Amino acid sequence: MTPRKKLKGLVAATITPMTPDGKINLPVIRQYVDYLVNEQHVKNVFVNGTTGEGLSLSIQERKQLAEEWMCQGKDKLDHVIIHVGALNLPECQELARHAAAIGAGGIAVIAPFFFKPTNKDELVAFLQKVALEAPEVPFYYYHIPPLTGVKIRVEELLDGIKAQIPTFQGVKFSDTDLLDLAQCINKNETGEFEFLYGVDEHIQLFGPTNQSDVASLCKARLCLGTAVSVSHWGISQLCHQTGLRDEEANTKYPEVHKKPRAMDREQDVTTPKAWLSVSLHWEMLTYK
Repeated sequence: MTPRKKLKGLVAATITPMTPDGKINLPVIRQYVDYLVNEQHVKNVFVNGTTGEGLSLSIQERKQLAEEWMCQGKDKLDHVIIHVGALNLPECQELARHAAAIGAGGIAVIAPFFFKPTNKDELVAFLQKVALEAPEVPFYYYHIPPLTGVKIRVEELLDGIKAQIPTFQGVKFSDTDLLDLAQCINKNETGEFEFLYGVDEHIQLFGPTNQSDVASLCKARLCLGTAVSVSHWGISQLCHQTGLRDEEANTKYPEVHKKPRAMDREQDVTTPKAWLSVSLHWEMLTYK
């Protein structure tokens, strides 16, 4: 495996732009990338995850989105992590092979959540079969028990994981069990793994209260020897913190809309608000 750049800084959990009739809006991705890089200084993205409604899209749509992000992010983004999780193993494997073929910087997999793994061994066996389809791509477990109902502790999962999944790189940790997360960090003394923390509400526990922009959060530093990111900051909160108002968003990006695929209601959300759903490296969020 060729050496990879360390994942650090901001990571955007990207939305899926859609046309008013519910089709994916691929031409917007170029504008999206430029916005993230030039205006938000974000150089890493997590594509087809929960924010991107990946599990509400078809396999073909997910492939098209992954391809477009790789194409438009070339020489601009440091890491494009593609979520390839699905309800069945063959689809996960197909998406993993596709991500590897297009040169993704990483793949992530959610636990199957209809017929659920009931213990660590079952979960690891599932993840291993997906990772084997992309043997040179860094692999992340996407831990989100509020949605999957799979509550196997990540601390337990990490024991011996490298022996079974050599490409295992880390975890997107979207759970409120901070004890589990803390124990993972304690086990990660060598900094071998990367952790992305994905619970929006907890961002307020770490950051100062009166922020005028996202960059001001970066003044605080944490003395932790591990890579932990805080992802999925709430869209409305970030708009408040950055001062990006509806009229400004509409002026800059008039034709971009997102209609949630999984929701049975008419709603057009001005995309730049959703673009601000980023993750902040934990080193930027805690106090000296």
